[in-house]
Amino acid sequence: MGLGGCILLIGAGAILTFATDWEVESVNLDMVGLIMMAVGIIGVATFTSIARRRRAVVPPVAATITDEGRSTGYPR
Repeated sequence: MGLGGCILLIGAGAILTFATDWEVESVNLDMVGLIMMAVGIIGVATFTSIARRRRAVVPPVAATITDEGRSTGYPR
């Protein structure tokens, strides 16, 4: 589930919890909405932590100057 799916879960859960007054005999829709919002928030947190690890910045390798004055370290 990507970031869009998590945001969709949060939105649908908020609609079920706060914007509807439906009564279903054996299901508490307010609780279902709260669970959906919690799962969505956990998903967003997980997705952002994984995405942050994938974008780790690696510093570039510095060029080495030799006695002859040529720069090495970068392929030509």
